[in-house]
Amino acid sequence: MATVLMCRRLPRLSRVTAISTAAKRGSSKSKKEKRAKPGAAKTGTQSGATIQLLKPQDYRVLYNPAAYAKGRAGSQQHGDRDSSQALGDTFTSPGTAQAPLTFPTASSQALSPGRNTLPKPKSTLLEQTRLYKEEAEKEKREVHDSKEDPRTFQKGRPEYRALTCDSAEPAQPLPAEEGDWILQSVAGCEGSPGVLRDYFLKLSRLPAERRAALGSDARFSALCHRAVTAIRLFSTPDLIHVLKACVPLAMPASHPLLNACEAEFCRRAWDMGLEQLLLVADCWRCLDRSVPSYLGILFSYANLHWKDVTLPQFVQLLYIIGEGRRSPADLAQKVESTILKHLDAFTLEELGAICLGLFKSLSGISEHVMRRIADRVALQMEDMSTYALVNVLKMLRYTRMDHLPLMRELGRVIPARIPATNIQGIMHITLTYSSLHFFDEDVLAAVAASLPSKVSYCRSKDAAKFLWSFGCLDYEPPNEEEFYSSLIKQLHAKFHEFSKFPEHLLTALLGLAFVKRFPEELIDFALREEFVQKTRGSKYELHKDLFTLGKSVEIECPTYQGSHLTPELCQELTEMVSSFAEREIYVRPEIVEATSLLESMLGGPEYVKNHMILPHTRSSDLEVRLSADGRPIPFNFKDPVAAKKLRDMGVNLTDDLMSQLIQGRAHNQSPTEVGNGVRIPSQERGDTTCVGGALSAGATSQAEPKAGLWQSGEVRLALQVSNRNHFCYGSRRLLGLHCLKRRQLRLLGYAVVELPFWEWFPLLKRTRSEKLSYLHYKVFCPALVTRAA
Repeated sequence: MATVLMCRRLPRLSRVTAISTAAKRGSSKSKKEKRAKPGAAKTGTQSGATIQLLKPQDYRVLYNPAAYAKGRAGSQQHGDRDSSQALGDTFTSPGTAQAPLTFPTASSQALSPGRNTLPKPKSTLLEQTRLYKEEAEKEKREVHDSKEDPRTFQKGRPEYRALTCDSAEPAQPLPAEEGDWILQSVAGCEGSPGVLRDYFLKLSRLPAERRAALGSDARFSALCHRAVTAIRLFSTPDLIHVLKACVPLAMPASHPLLNACEAEFCRRAWDMGLEQLLLVADCWRCLDRSVPSYLGILFSYANLHWKDVTLPQFVQLLYIIGEGRRSPADLAQKVESTILKHLDAFTLEELGAICLGLFKSLSGISEHVMRRIADRVALQMEDMSTYALVNVLKMLRYTRMDHLPLMRELGRVIPARIPATNIQGIMHITLTYSSLHFFDEDVLAAVAASLPSKVSYCRSKDAAKFLWSFGCLDYEPPNEEEFYSSLIKQLHAKFHEFSKFPEHLLTALLGLAFVKRFPEELIDFALREEFVQKTRGSKYELHKDLFTLGKSVEIECPTYQGSHLTPELCQELTEMVSSFAEREIYVRPEIVEATSLLESMLGGPEYVKNHMILPHTRSSDLEVRLSADGRPIPFNFKDPVAAKKLRDMGVNLTDDLMSQLIQGRAHNQSPTEVGNGVRIPSQERGDTTCVGGALSAGATSQAEPKAGLWQSGEVRLALQVSNRNHFCYGSRRLLGLHCLKRRQLRLLGYAVVELPFWEWFPLLKRTRSEKLSYLHYKVFCPALVTRAA
């Protein structure tokens, strides 16, 4: 009874499973043990409820809760969505009055892992002080300063002092009494530019608390007004000094003095030097003021004087380009040639700054240049700061370039650094692996081990990217329950951010769905009509993600009682996805060839259907049906003319095309194995079953197929013509979406038969009889007939 009550109090977490309240975790390791390294299996006991995979019809829900950082989420970066402020707890569609969408949060008492322990004795003052200092140190480590951290490279060369504004506290603060004297003198001073400049410089050296009070001081306002009146009388060096003084004075970005300064600098820009222009631009960055007109002039000036740009000026210019989130197209070629020219002379921190500037400004960069940068980083990674390294990874991710030496060295260097890296840095490292489909268990395990203690510093974006990355790579770490429960709890804590950033919620839920986890309250919210309407206003295409999530819940959570997508929306999305498939997927040469050969082998187009059995998974299936005694059953009687038209759209299989298709074969597979023949049957990862893993001998079924799909012993085959983009890089490990698809096909009663690219693509250039022999074995695998009987 206690268990039932707890189940009602805590957020539900469906996992297409039943929940066992035994202390020892049920066995569900068949898939993981085949993939994980020796010693990765979990042993021992865990307190509280645990998950044991059983039939989905019987499952009950019980939730067992167990460096970059919370930072400023205002910085926008390619492909990543951010939040710069706490949002309201309500969720309304623009222009309409709606009831607030509230979310039931779990009680902190229920989520506390130590709620049943005896109270600890009160700590001493000394102990409290020590704990406070430790927490302060951790906070300092974890919090990412989006203004100062990107400027680290400026400490590497003395030349940057002339190009940058030093925002550090003054070495010799001005006595408060002298500051009062200056303010008293404003009324009677002559207002000459030299005197005004000196006043600003001196006031900028006041102690921080006195500088903060100047904003409400009428005397300081009068001083600013005099400067605005005399703005054109200042010499350029004096005006730059005034602007630099505004940085420690923390002038608001919209202050009238800054308005006047910007207008005056735009007027004088063509009479200034590049050093002065870069210094002024740096001041604007320190003041958090957006100055697109000034930056446009700066970029045009740099373009005309490019041959005079020095190495430090070039790096500082790219820093400014990144912070301004602007990519001047006319500089692209010059930027690339300059990177190559100075590549060996840049410090490692400067390389990181260059990559960050390109990444933030969405500047394209050729694969050749990025590969040259990656070559150097791979050789000197141990000497590079983690911050600079993460910035290189961002650009590597943006260019979607595979660089094996760098990734292998990263796998060697980065796991030991993970505990000391703040949460945003860890997120970008993890996202690099998932974006490039590169699986490294050592790195992912190190991330998973460190994350629970840092999870409170996650923004909704960070939590979503972690869940997506682990789900995309289909990896559940040794501490999976602690890992997932901490992140799901953080999603609850950051729930208010989803009204502004709905994409983060869908990213997180899809990542969870890939690994069979379905937090029902979050899903119920995401599938509500109000949230669906909110996604329409996003700059990202989110409806396909909604479609995948909604249909996955229907298949994998039979007892789910929450919101669903409307039939009209599902039909609309099905038609959209099907239209894309007809243009881009069904006509791929490897699929057209398999379809044509199967029709010939089985007796005609009515015996095979090239379509998407599960449109929400966005990839095709070749469906074949067999009777209990192994004979093909005709079932595809729709539109034979269209089928003939599809066959006529075949693509010529040239040598160049075949080399491109096969290029992504696994590294542990020799060219001889690919080119000279395919082993039939193939037995991957110890499977002792039908080729391609249509049935998995010894594996425990997680759910029974739906009744009615195995009628009268009929076998429905879903042949998967996969390509290398369905797998992790250089491996035979399926990505999360494609694992989800195969799992759901089996739940619907289909036998999944693989035509993996490392077997099928080489055969495309072989004789027709060899291809027919291969397909005959795949379709008429004895294990399938046995199961049907």
